[in-house]
Amino acid sequence: MKQHLEPDHSGPTSVRIDALDPAFSPAASALAEQLGLPLSGEAGFSLQLGEQGLQLQELGPGAAGPVRVDFVEGALAHRRLQGGGAGQMIAKAVGIQPGVRPTVLDATAGLGRDAFVLAQLGCDVTLIERQALVAALLADGLRRAESDPEVAAIIERMHLRCGNAIEQMQSWSDEAPQVIYLDPMFPHRNKSSLVKKEMRVFRPLVGDDDDAPQLLQAALALATHRIVVKRPRKAPCIAGATPSYTLEGKSSRFDIYARKSLKGKA
Repeated sequence: MKQHLEPDHSGPTSVRIDALDPAFSPAASALAEQLGLPLSGEAGFSLQLGEQGLQLQELGPGAAGPVRVDFVEGALAHRRLQGGGAGQMIAKAVGIQPGVRPTVLDATAGLGRDAFVLAQLGCDVTLIERQALVAALLADGLRRAESDPEVAAIIERMHLRCGNAIEQMQSWSDEAPQVIYLDPMFPHRNKSSLVKKEMRVFRPLVGDDDDAPQLLQAALALATHRIVVKRPRKAPCIAGATPSYTLEGKSSRFDIYARKSLKGKA
């Protein structure tokens, strides 16, 4: 797993760094310097470093439990062991088929769950996350997973970058990805009880992806074969180009912008 982190200090909500044990104080101090965050004081969130790695804890009454990235256990482990393999809708959306495992750029990586599924299925995946705090959580999860013998090979296919995805796509110097995957944060709806814990925690920090049309435009200019956009099932398409076709599930859908057919490498 390769990482290239360039911190982006965007985000208006206050966050502090806390070591959950004195043994982690030096590492917490280094992280605070890297992210430009304080080690004390009033804050709405605490980025905590402890034996289980890095986690983000909302502070105050009624706060949900901490959010951390775990590729070894929990929901992703269940999906890895019991999931639908290449029959999953996301696999069909990116064009996985017998003999075809496209290179994928996940330009809105978040906590890396969809990228992990694609890497598990054999795709080489580059992840871009522009919010430095989210990228730090993701990098920590990738580092911890590297030492697990069952998932280490999957993590080797995941390569994390931190920074503005639009700018990185516009100045891309590596071999162009065959598929670009976008899952932009969509505008908030007043149904907080239906929103996942991670969404409730991260929305104050990252906001909505108001530049989704620019993301799509940059992706269309870079991807060689297709762009895949994950959307809530009833949400409108991203403004701009019209999807070639759509795959629809119960709560979400994939808008596919096809450029040319994916074929196995000779």
